[in-house]
Amino acid sequence: MDDATRTFNSHRPRLHGIAYRMLGSMGEAEEVVQDAWLRWHEAAKDTFDSAEAWLVTVVTRLSIDRLRVAKIQREHYTGAWMPEPVLTGASGAPETPEALLERADNISVAFLAVLERLAPEARAAFLLREVFDADYDEVARTLGKSEAACRQLVHRAKAQVQEGRPRFSVPRETHQRLLRAFADAAARGSMQDLKALMAEDVELIGDGGGKVPVFSRVLSGGQRLAQLYYALWRRLGPAVRMELVDINGEPGLLRFIDGKLESAQTFEIENDRIVRIRAQRNPDKLARIAQVFSSK
Repeated sequence: MDDATRTFNSHRPRLHGIAYRMLGSMGEAEEVVQDAWLRWHEAAKDTFDSAEAWLVTVVTRLSIDRLRVAKIQREHYTGAWMPEPVLTGASGAPETPEALLERADNISVAFLAVLERLAPEARAAFLLREVFDADYDEVARTLGKSEAACRQLVHRAKAQVQEGRPRFSVPRETHQRLLRAFADAAARGSMQDLKALMAEDVELIGDGGGKVPVFSRVLSGGQRLAQLYYALWRRLGPAVRMELVDINGEPGLLRFIDGKLESAQTFEIENDRIVRIRAQRNPDKLARIAQVFSSK
């Protein structure tokens, strides 16, 4: 391996982390990093003050361009658009870009969903400053803007993110305990226990991408959602299995039907109750997780 390849690989986790958080898609993030590699391979490296700064700038700007196109496409997306989930932690995944993402902060599905509110440049400025701890002069050089403009971008983005983020931080043990109880109640078809674990105004958001059926709008209400999970148990019984895993750095549930991955579900919790469930059912976005479990 030559020096140029070693240098690029040493920065790959950071580059991949930026691209994934910008785009919410592993496939697109990998394409951006590959494009950056091709540009790096052809670049006059002896003219760079910092290889890392050059690579971060290239990946960030490529991600901004892709996100501008993606935002237009997502306006015509069938149903709710949600990011592609990534297995982390004790998932048993090998040392892949997915596993490397675990080493940085803020990749929860809820966090990525909030980032969708931001314009591409604001998203980039916020991530570089608040997640990857770049100085404002670095952010300014990366985006080709003044420091003052970048401070304003980050300030406004922080306000938008703060408004949309979960209000409370939940201990990991609490998160796991509630999800185990939820999976157990779903496996027993206990409507009463399911309802007891959810807030009265709990929401369910589904992403089928037009590939599989999902509700066209957000469903809400503990009674309604308990009935939904109960109905699945009544219809399929032991064919349904849930497994507790780490999804994007937080406890989540994978639901299998007849051994096939049907959804990846993440949960927001407040006051020991589930307040929001995000169910990713789009098979294209589940493909990487399904592959991990099919090889076990």
